[in-house]
Amino acid sequence: MTVCLIVAAVLTVTILCVVFIRNNEKQESDQLMLQLCEIGQRNLNYYFTETQKAVSGVTAFIGQDLDGLEDARLAAHVSRVRSFFEEMARRTNGILTYYYRIDPEVSERVKGFWYTNLYGEGFTEHRPTDITEYDTSDESVLRWFTVPKARGESVWLPPYMTEGLDEVRVFSYNEPVFYRGRFIGVAGIEIDYATVAEEIDSLRLYRSGQSFLINGEGEICCHPRMDAMAEKSHPELLPEDLSDSTFFGYSADGVRKKAVWLPLENGMRLVVAVPVSETDGEWRRLVNEIVIASLAVLAVMILVSWYYAGRITRPLKELTQAAEEIERGNYDVAPEYSGNDELGVLTGTFRKMAENMGSHIADLSRRANTDALTAVRNKGAYTAAVEALQETIADDPGGAAFAIAAFDCNELKRVNDRFGHAKGDVYLKTACRLVCRVFKHSPVFRTGGDEFAAILQGQDFENRRDLIRRFHEETLKINAAAAHRWEEVHLAMGVAEYDSLLDRSAQDTAQRADRIMYQDKRRQKMKAQRPREAVKTPG
Repeated sequence: MTVCLIVAAVLTVTILCVVFIRNNEKQESDQLMLQLCEIGQRNLNYYFTETQKAVSGVTAFIGQDLDGLEDARLAAHVSRVRSFFEEMARRTNGILTYYYRIDPEVSERVKGFWYTNLYGEGFTEHRPTDITEYDTSDESVLRWFTVPKARGESVWLPPYMTEGLDEVRVFSYNEPVFYRGRFIGVAGIEIDYATVAEEIDSLRLYRSGQSFLINGEGEICCHPRMDAMAEKSHPELLPEDLSDSTFFGYSADGVRKKAVWLPLENGMRLVVAVPVSETDGEWRRLVNEIVIASLAVLAVMILVSWYYAGRITRPLKELTQAAEEIERGNYDVAPEYSGNDELGVLTGTFRKMAENMGSHIADLSRRANTDALTAVRNKGAYTAAVEALQETIADDPGGAAFAIAAFDCNELKRVNDRFGHAKGDVYLKTACRLVCRVFKHSPVFRTGGDEFAAILQGQDFENRRDLIRRFHEETLKINAAAAHRWEEVHLAMGVAEYDSLLDRSAQDTAQRADRIMYQDKRRQKMKAQRPREAVKTPG
């Protein structure tokens, strides 16, 4: 009977641990996938929402400004829209092109305009596509014009190669323009596909996880490996209907994957996918270790159980209580029994197992919030920190005291292109060390490929002006001592203090810091260009 009780007890503890680990690991992986998808959803929706607002603002202006369809009035109207659209485009991030095109059926002389910013150096006017060369009743050509014209409503188009821009793939948002019920043209904005694809490619989990966009029919329209998979008709075998659950499973290239999706403002869906072998690998390994350890312990206890039957009851009760604590998520359990016998070995093994489990889960949490290259906190940790600041603001809006500093590495692309990405990594690490050294009392985050942020509170917040001055001094010292281009550091910086009169949330403060940083980035860029422009000036 004692042997049977021991076997039952050890098996119970083992099964509880196995079930708990399996459920907990699956829940942890699901939560990480969903959090990453939510981060991507917020970032992508920012581009799409800003684009929609800009185009809607332009069409509203057009509706108020247009006072006739004669060529002279139409030309003057287009000129006013040009100025207004230019202002809207300057205040909207991520725009590659913007345009306002007049239907040739309305005017053969006034065509509208088309501006592009292909190289990040500002918008320049581009020769508009000749609409008269196409059949505008065919929605398969000039879709940015024909689709809103045919449907009579605003529309987000899936990625396509825009005409006349050397095979540049874009997303576009277009709104039809009417005058007294008559269609007169289209206003729209195109977003660079590469910018969206880069954001999507940054959403990775585990070793080989990936993210991509699908349309309402489940067809993939933006994927980090889109060009490599161009010859495959079905690169991903997705379920036809994703409406039943946020999580779903599918197969790709013979690999079973688990995925989560969320809707985007442009009608598409963001999918984050990870191979099942990677999401389940950790808990399977732990289960095998637990099973092996349990079998070994069970074998030893069976051999000596007849001699220690009277001393087993109390330690087994402690072990059972410890297992229940682990099941509830408490890994800081330590059974007190420490006798110099097999039961003491079992208890010690259990304690180590609980410690290892706690350490493993803590390590998973640390990896999920740490940037691999710079060892500072990553974008997910930054999002959580901003949300924590928001809770502080909610508790005491007038008493919250903090500032957010945003940084962007200039010259990184040139370093990568000229010296290679290894030197680019050195450039990023140097920049990160500078930020960490100056703002040493503040948490530092890597929020993008070449972007960093710091949250200033307490001592650093009080000394923020001195720290900003020291930041510029340290930058000059580093650049003066640098022997190579990649050892220099050129950072655009923007610091915004929380102001309850200006900011409704901590995110507003962060956005102000970004805007200030981009203003600084433009100033630095213009300053760097002046010597070159001066050389080109005649006489």
